[in-house]
Amino acid sequence: MKDFIELKDFTADQLAGLMERAIADKQLYREGKLSPTLARKCLAMIFEKPSLRTRVSFESAMVHLGGHGLYLTQADIGLGTREAVQDVARVLGRLCDGIMARTFSHDMVRQLGEHSPAPVINALTDYSHPCQAMADLMTAQEHFGELEGRSLAFIGDGNNVARSLAVACAKFGMQFVLASPAQFRLEQAFEDSMASYAYRWTESPADAVADADIVYTDTWVSMGQEDEKQSRRQTFAGYQINAELMSAAPAHAVVMHCLPAYRGYEITDDVFEAHAETIMEEAENRLHFQRTLLNALIGEGGIA
Repeated sequence: MKDFIELKDFTADQLAGLMERAIADKQLYREGKLSPTLARKCLAMIFEKPSLRTRVSFESAMVHLGGHGLYLTQADIGLGTREAVQDVARVLGRLCDGIMARTFSHDMVRQLGEHSPAPVINALTDYSHPCQAMADLMTAQEHFGELEGRSLAFIGDGNNVARSLAVACAKFGMQFVLASPAQFRLEQAFEDSMASYAYRWTESPADAVADADIVYTDTWVSMGQEDEKQSRRQTFAGYQINAELMSAAPAHAVVMHCLPAYRGYEITDDVFEAHAETIMEEAENRLHFQRTLLNALIGEGGIA
């Protein structure tokens, strides 16, 4: 596989192999033994949406591997406006060794992958966030030791992160439960595609967390939804991760959040701080998973 755009494109073995390598590479990095396998390599980093973790994790990963990350905003390249997506893909695919894109449009990243001779990584679209989902499950594997049979309850909006986590859970033999208002559940076509896996939706957060090993949330208002902020906060008011909800979950359950967190809305400050170590490890694992991914795609020519 040349590109990393959607988790459904990969087998369970491919994803498990990447995760195992990422955990091993993380240890090598901490021991100062990680090899700079991407010396003189350049990653074009396209940002339609700004991000703290995405930029720093990818740019740091390239530095650790001996390469360089080139930060490009929409103002720099006019992706799909000043210049056609396929032309940008062809140019950057010749000038750089890889392309990372964080865009609104999922189709735009697909087009980059189709036309670029260099590998393309989806660093977030409105449809999916595969790097985040893999870093999340990497964190869960480090915490629990085994993923198969575990349960993840996602509380809140059925968004891009929820969609990628649902696919990731299916690949690793986990149960995925989405608790959301009916109008914010994942689309019917997606739910139909998950019919043969341990996937379900409920309107009740307490029902969702009853058997959860992981209780997960994300912002209720994603980038591009600012006009809906007030109405969304009212709709999701009963979907906050707080001490009362956590009392309905097993005592061993951990809380995850992909960040940024809006404390007092989707999660209370006390619950966030009680699980801050896990949440920060989850954020750090963006770096470790993506570094292994870059090495596989750029250094080794793809994911076997």
